[in-house]
Amino acid sequence: MNTNATTQHAHILALARQTMEIEAQAILSVQRQLGDQFVHAVQGVLSVKGRVVVMGMGKSGHIGRKIAATLASTGTPAFFVHPAEASHGDLGMVTRDDLVIALSNSGESEELSAILPLIKRLGVMLLAITGNPQSTLANYATWVLDSSVEKEACPMNLAPTASTTAQLALGDALAVAVLDARGFKQDDFARSHPGGSLGRRLLTLLSDIMRTGEQLPTVTADVGLTELMREMSQKGLGTAAIVDQDRRVLGIFTDGDLRRLIERGVDLRAMRASEVMRTQPSTLRDNAFAVVAAELMELKQITCVLVVNAQGSLCGVVNSNDLMRAKVI
Repeated sequence: MNTNATTQHAHILALARQTMEIEAQAILSVQRQLGDQFVHAVQGVLSVKGRVVVMGMGKSGHIGRKIAATLASTGTPAFFVHPAEASHGDLGMVTRDDLVIALSNSGESEELSAILPLIKRLGVMLLAITGNPQSTLANYATWVLDSSVEKEACPMNLAPTASTTAQLALGDALAVAVLDARGFKQDDFARSHPGGSLGRRLLTLLSDIMRTGEQLPTVTADVGLTELMREMSQKGLGTAAIVDQDRRVLGIFTDGDLRRLIERGVDLRAMRASEVMRTQPSTLRDNAFAVVAAELMELKQITCVLVVNAQGSLCGVVNSNDLMRAKVI
């Protein structure tokens, strides 16, 4: 690498690190500015009967979309409305039961300022996130969160960089404080993210993935070991459930049980299922979450769980491969 290339390389890294340092300091500065207004804003979001409507122009608008998405995914119904479109009909999406979060670094965005009197006339609560607490936006607001930063990370101090980072941090802080106050838990998050890995883990029921009908390896207690082994081989699960006439589970027999019998030198030819089965096997209800089966398998060091219905009758079976295919584990 020649001298010019080395210098350019060092300059790029130095500028990147400087950008991150400026933005990190901006977040710390905003953190120190937090006070009663933030607490009141959280309480306002919690009290809203309608939805949270987020607005912002330009880069603030992009941050606003993310804040709306974060709120919506953490238990607070929220959506984004573009201020310019609001002036041409979309303000009709805002009702007096809603709360508006408006973002503007200057607090003087023309498109936003044009609709502030109408928002006030509706009697809608307004939370301003602005870098100018004396701005038009701040004067109309019910609460003001100060997002002012000392300087932008842009070398020309022009492009919104540190200021948008500060806005985003405030939005995340607001969402986290609200979700905590709501008692928002993992299963609530999963319901908002059914397509994600957490959603699959926490929403998938055993009834969704268990093997049923002809796939179930079952025999009665009076069958011989040969027939029991044939059932296990045909169904390919390395296990079979021993059931009574009402399909209530009496016991289970697995490949591991067979190996242990062979190691003991037991004469298997005359033995029946009732003699070789293990009683009181692990079972779960069909309405149990699949993740519970995964936890049970890990705890018991087993690879298969029998599934029963509300009457206690065998209705399914699930093994570790089923859980992996469903992306539960």
